[in-house]
Amino acid sequence: MNIPINNQPRIVIIGGGFAGIHLLKKLIKTKKFQLVLIDKHNYHTFQPLLYQVSTSSLEPDSIAYPLRKLIASVDNAYFRLAEVTSIDAESNTLHSTIGDLTYDHLVIATGSKTNYFGNDSIEKNGMGMKTIPQALNIRSLILQNLEKATITSNKEEREALLNFVIAGAGPTGVELSGAIAEVRNNIVPKDYIDIKASEIKIHLLEGLDRVLPPMSEKASAKAKKFLEDLGVQIHLDTMVEEYDGVVVKTNKNDNLRSKTFIWSAGVTGAPVKGLNASALVDKANRYTVNTFNQIEGYDNIFAIGDIALMQSEKYPKGHPMVAQPAIQQGEHLAKNLIRIQEEKKLEPFDYFDKGTMATIGRNKAVVDLKKSTFGGFFAWFIWMFVHLWFLVGFRNRIVTFFNWTYSYINFDRAARLIIRPFKGERENEDLVN
Repeated sequence: MNIPINNQPRIVIIGGGFAGIHLLKKLIKTKKFQLVLIDKHNYHTFQPLLYQVSTSSLEPDSIAYPLRKLIASVDNAYFRLAEVTSIDAESNTLHSTIGDLTYDHLVIATGSKTNYFGNDSIEKNGMGMKTIPQALNIRSLILQNLEKATITSNKEEREALLNFVIAGAGPTGVELSGAIAEVRNNIVPKDYIDIKASEIKIHLLEGLDRVLPPMSEKASAKAKKFLEDLGVQIHLDTMVEEYDGVVVKTNKNDNLRSKTFIWSAGVTGAPVKGLNASALVDKANRYTVNTFNQIEGYDNIFAIGDIALMQSEKYPKGHPMVAQPAIQQGEHLAKNLIRIQEEKKLEPFDYFDKGTMATIGRNKAVVDLKKSTFGGFFAWFIWMFVHLWFLVGFRNRIVTFFNWTYSYINFDRAARLIIRPFKGERENEDLVN
C-alpha cells in the first residue's frame, strides 16, 4: 500500500462513515499515531439525506465529502481507496484489493448494508437506498417512469409506472414517502401536464402496527397524520412476500402494481472476513464488543458504529444503528486509544441519547426528546438545523442550505436531471455500490 514505516503506532481504520471519520478527526490532532483510513469510496456519505438525492432535492455533492480532504496537509495520515477482503489477527495484517498492511491497532467501522431477509426476488428487483449511486438510480427511475407514463396508452402499464411502493416505515421510509408526495403535489402539475397528480399513488408498507416504530407512539401518530394529509396510503401489519419487477405481493394478498418499489425495511452489519465466528452475532452480522469497543476475543481490534453490538441493560440489542451512536463511539474510542498509548486505564463508553427525529415534508417533522415529543413547523426547523450542523464541510452546508431555501420559496426541486439513466441492471455492482 506504499505506507511508510515509522516509530509511531499504526492505527488502521476501515470505513469512512460517521464512526470512522469522527475517530480520525480526533486522532489527527494528537500527532501520536500513524493513521491509515481505508474505504472502497473516496468520499464520506451523509446517509440521512440520501432520500433527498433520490427525490431530486439535492445533488450528490451536497451530501458527499472527499475523504482525502480530511487528511490534507497532515503528515501522519494516509488514505487508500480499497476494499478490505480479510483480516489475519495472528499476524496483525489485513488483506485488501490493493495489497496487505500490518497494524498495531485495527478499527472496523464498516457500517451496515441493506437487509433483504433472504428474499431473493426483492433483492433482485427492488431498489435499495444505502449509497449515493443507489439514490441516483432511484432518482433516474422515478423521472424515467414519469416520462414513460406520459406516452403510454396502456392503462395497466400507466398504473404501474405511477404507483410508488416503499417497504419499511422507519425514518427512511417515512421521509422518502413524504418527499415523493411533495414531488407529486408540487412538481408533477407544473412539469407533466400529461399526468394528473391524482393518478400517482404512494403506498407505504410496514410490518408492525405503526409507522416510525423506533420512536414514541405520540410521534408515530403525528407522522401518520402528516403522511395521510400528504396523500400517502399507509398499510400497517403488512409484509412484502414477493416482487417480480411489476407486482408487489404481500401477506394480505394485496397485489400492488408498481415499476418503482423501494426497500427500506431493514439493515444488517457489513463485517470483514477473518475474525473468530464467536465474535459475530449471526442474524445481526455485528461484532460483539465490550464497553471499550474491543471485539470479543481481541485486545487490539475494535469495532464502532453500526457494525458494533455493545449490549447493556438499557440496550440489550445494542445501540440503534443511526448516526449519533457512531459519532459518539468514534470520538470516545479516540480518547481510549490515546489512553492505551499513555498506559492509562480505559474508560467505558456511555451513550448519550440526544433524541430522534424524522421529517415528513415541508413544514412537517416529529422530534422525540427524553421527556417530550413535538411535531410540525418547529420540529421541522430543528430537523433542518441539526442536519445542516452535522454535514461534513462548510461548502456542503452552504450548498444544502441554498437548495433548501430555493425549494422552500419556489415549491420546486432543482435537481430533476436524468444524468445517468437507470437500466434495471441491479446485479451490476457498478450501479448499486
